[in-house]
Amino acid sequence: MTELPLSKKIGLFLASIAPGFFLVGYNIGTGSVTTAASTGAQYGMMFIWPLLLSCVFTYILIIAFGRYTVVTGETALFSFRKHFGIGMAIFVLISVVFSEWVAFMGVMSVVTEVVKEWSRPLTASGEGFNMIILTILFGGLIYYFFWRGSHRFFENILMIFVSIMGLSFIATMFMVIPEPMEVIKGLIPTLPKESNAALLIAGMVGTTMGGVLYLVRSILVQEKGWQIKDFKEEKRDALISSFFMFLLSAAIMACAAGTLYPRGLAVDNAIDMVKLLEPLAGRFAISIFVAGIISAGLSSLFPHLLLAPWFLADITNQPRDMKRRRNRLIALFTVSLGLVVPVFGGRPVLIMIISQVLAAIATPVIVLLMLILQSKKDVMGEHKPQLGFNLLIGFIFLFTVFMAITGIIGIKGLF
Repeated sequence: MTELPLSKKIGLFLASIAPGFFLVGYNIGTGSVTTAASTGAQYGMMFIWPLLLSCVFTYILIIAFGRYTVVTGETALFSFRKHFGIGMAIFVLISVVFSEWVAFMGVMSVVTEVVKEWSRPLTASGEGFNMIILTILFGGLIYYFFWRGSHRFFENILMIFVSIMGLSFIATMFMVIPEPMEVIKGLIPTLPKESNAALLIAGMVGTTMGGVLYLVRSILVQEKGWQIKDFKEEKRDALISSFFMFLLSAAIMACAAGTLYPRGLAVDNAIDMVKLLEPLAGRFAISIFVAGIISAGLSSLFPHLLLAPWFLADITNQPRDMKRRRNRLIALFTVSLGLVVPVFGGRPVLIMIISQVLAAIATPVIVLLMLILQSKKDVMGEHKPQLGFNLLIGFIFLFTVFMAITGIIGIKGLF
């Protein structure tokens, strides 16, 4: 038997973990950057423990949703309609798609604001690049990628974005890394008395454990064509994606903890991070960090274009053909949402709050429905999980309920 060359082996390995990188690209967006940076600036590495906990829970849920699709051959959203009715499936669909559309507006706004702030020294007026032009450029780029339209192409693009993002954030972390003991202390569960501490934890967990992530996982496993014999590969892929989610979020937190936290400088959004970090870390470091933010934004914006067409195809049991006119029009509408903030100004705060509440409600529902499905012998057959695994999923469900309630109360407190 002829042994494969090293380049071929590497190519096959990267192809096997592409679904995991897709999840990392979707999961680590500007929301994760903002939450991790804000937490690191305000509390140092104290809150690395909920980040680790949420990534462990995400690993378990990724396995659960992936295994269900491997065994049944059906995606989660299609199964929700099949077993719980069209009403429940539509509720989940509307909750996740609406929140993703609003998130698209926010992510595009953050990316263009960050680039505008970074580019101020490069423009004669000192105002930086125009946000509307930047939005059109970035929106046109990701829509072009969508137009090319094959699943393998989507995976390759996401792997490029994630690689750039990962290298940027990790490189910046090593330039401003905090004391190792601070990281170790952060693994010990503690909760400060400040009123917004619980909200920050809920936000961190929410950006890591969003229910839409597991619906996407189900689709990716089906697209990959994994079967029961591929359980080992599916679990390895889940481990890799969860590990990188933790590593990149921890790196962003460390960037803020190593520079802003010792000086008591607060961060409310990504643009604050750019403004405050540059005088402390230098232009080179901040340029690398900005490259990471842009890659994080594009790596999450691109899946946003795919989600509505994917989920609509799932719920109607139709092929996921991204070259269909309907899907291209949906993607074009999604891209146009990126112009809302640059054109009309301000931030769609109320709509974003509504979307966050919907997403917070949807995540426990999605986890609970999967817990019920995988507990059914007539659905999973001999591959029905053992009682211990189901109890673990049940505990995670209660955890998501607690975090959802905490997040809703925290959001309400903002008023």
